[in-house]
Amino acid sequence: MFLIAAVACFAALDTTVKVLSATVSVLLVVWFRYLFQAVVMTGVVLPTRGWRSLTTRHPVLHAVRGGLLLTVSVLGFVSLIYMPLGEFTAIIMLTPLVVTLLAAVFLKERVNGLRWLLVLGGFGGALLVIQPTGQAIGWPVAIPLVMVLFYAVFQILTSRMARTEDAMTMHFYTGWSGALLISLALPWIWQAIPDGRTLALLCLAGLMGTIGHFLLIQAFARAPAATLAPYLYAQVGFAVFAGWLVFDHVPGALEFGGIGMIVVCGATMAWLTARTPRVDGD
Repeated sequence: MFLIAAVACFAALDTTVKVLSATVSVLLVVWFRYLFQAVVMTGVVLPTRGWRSLTTRHPVLHAVRGGLLLTVSVLGFVSLIYMPLGEFTAIIMLTPLVVTLLAAVFLKERVNGLRWLLVLGGFGGALLVIQPTGQAIGWPVAIPLVMVLFYAVFQILTSRMARTEDAMTMHFYTGWSGALLISLALPWIWQAIPDGRTLALLCLAGLMGTIGHFLLIQAFARAPAATLAPYLYAQVGFAVFAGWLVFDHVPGALEFGGIGMIVVCGATMAWLTARTPRVDGD
């Protein structure tokens, strides 16, 4: 239930960002979202756990991880300007398949034939999503694909760091790393907030992102990642529903087919991972 609530928050975040993109700069939305998370996490972590809980032996890795997630956020929010919510979320769900691909190529992990078939199936589904009418693929479609690549690297780094670093500490440094990095660009991206509605939506985006990540941490603290992974695909359903409710958009038949292929291949990959015996230290 923690995980389902988390992905519902992420779908609400994406919906809010897409609405805001018609009014203010996406980079300003990113800045507000990260600053909100950083301030809230500081208010939660320090009174309950103190400064000692923030001790880390890998400050550079935390900064790199924060930079990667910031890049993912910028690319994702820009993608939402050009893509419907459901299709965009389905592309995000390629990440576990890309992680498998990168692990095989760069980490020399052994990947069997079925997993390679699932990877190919997921990418086939992506082609149906991003080229539903058979027309030429415009350059904006490449943005979420690049985002997935960065997100896969982020996931691999996170899995390595989680073996030695506390989850709340990682969340704290991720928020502040992103906030500080995007603040460097603030003189060039700042614009006046036009009205109270826009300010309320910015606060909602920050709140949904912060609560979503907090719920995600709570979920993974209570159950193995491999057990929870298939339920992440519920976000696609929330996103398609939000796209219909807010933007009156319903994916076409080919798009629905592509979304289904991505979800089935990704969820099957997660199920196979859950069934794979792991040795101590993995």
